[in-house]
Amino acid sequence: MAARAHGAPPTQHGRVRPETIARLDASMGALGTAAMQAMDRRLRWFRAMSAEHRSWLGLLAQAAIAAFVDWVKHPERTRPAVAGEVFGTAPRELARAVTLQQAVEMVRVIVDVVESQVDELAAPGGEAELREAVLRYTREIAFGTAQVYARTAEARGAWDARLEALVVESLVRGEVDEGLQSWASALNWSFSPVTVIVGTTGDRGTEAEGLIDEFRIVARRARLDLLAGVHGNRVVLVVGGSPDPLAAAEHFAGHFGPGPVVVGPPAADLQSAVGSAGSALAGLRAADGWPEAPRPVLASELLPERALDGDESARIALIDEVYEPLLRGGSALLDTVMTYLEQGDSLEATARLLFVHPNTVRYRLRRVTELTGIAAGDGRGGFTLWTAVILGRLAHKGT
Repeated sequence: MAARAHGAPPTQHGRVRPETIARLDASMGALGTAAMQAMDRRLRWFRAMSAEHRSWLGLLAQAAIAAFVDWVKHPERTRPAVAGEVFGTAPRELARAVTLQQAVEMVRVIVDVVESQVDELAAPGGEAELREAVLRYTREIAFGTAQVYARTAEARGAWDARLEALVVESLVRGEVDEGLQSWASALNWSFSPVTVIVGTTGDRGTEAEGLIDEFRIVARRARLDLLAGVHGNRVVLVVGGSPDPLAAAEHFAGHFGPGPVVVGPPAADLQSAVGSAGSALAGLRAADGWPEAPRPVLASELLPERALDGDESARIALIDEVYEPLLRGGSALLDTVMTYLEQGDSLEATARLLFVHPNTVRYRLRRVTELTGIAAGDGRGGFTLWTAVILGRLAHKGT
């Protein structure tokens, strides 16, 4: 007991006879070759791998056998040390090509090869002790393999989270460069179309990680791809794979904090989603101007509020998509729609002021809807038309 207290090796140390260890040393090359042949014969996924990966796994098999021989000499070695000797020979990217289950299968084949040759490898009378050593090593390397993959997954998860944050931050800042595409490729992003959805964290601003996890669960259930980030009290979701942005937003709306949830227009790919992000964020800033807005609401439905709040893209959209078509339709259309709005949506009052028949007013208003997609008789529609005409007149004054 006193010897144990002063760091003496455990009782199993030294059970494998020196002659057995010498035989193991001399047979490492042959055992490595036999292990490769067994993997090629028994593991279909191994046969399907590239020559480069097969070569690395061959080195890993040799390392596993060498680690076993060294462990037999020093059975007090810890799991991390054993696993490090085995997996330290292979590049990190091999963990992406070989799953944990495949790694366990490979280790099992290697151990089976050693175990099948126990009678030839062990010194006379040392077969039982070598078999016991193989069993103990199997347990150690199995735990060690799991630890290596756990650390790799944790590191990869942290790196992916950083890349995700960079992508979302680039879209929020309106920065599009080569880095965005490479980061997205590293995250295996290939979904289109892309939509940006924004809302608030509410009182969960300090639980950003848990909040994003909720959104990920929703995305998986809806079979949508998702990149997410929290910026101050704003949650920014980049959603891929839905042709209907509003329908996609319906899945997530209930998990945002109180207040508006604004949906940007669809984009063809991630790089062009910067426009969707800009529209959605501008809509979120201006949404207080329309307290009764639906939740979620399209950023395009907030064009008047966004323009009044100083969003230049909204001002341009209203002029290009509303005012200019009306201007091209003739002065009668502009006069009719503005008179109609000024007269409180009264057809008769508009007709009297313009000296035309009410049916003529109806025809012109239908023409306005055809050109702009907006109905003047709708409350929001009238507000949008009025705002667009004012902005257009200001932009064209003096011309």
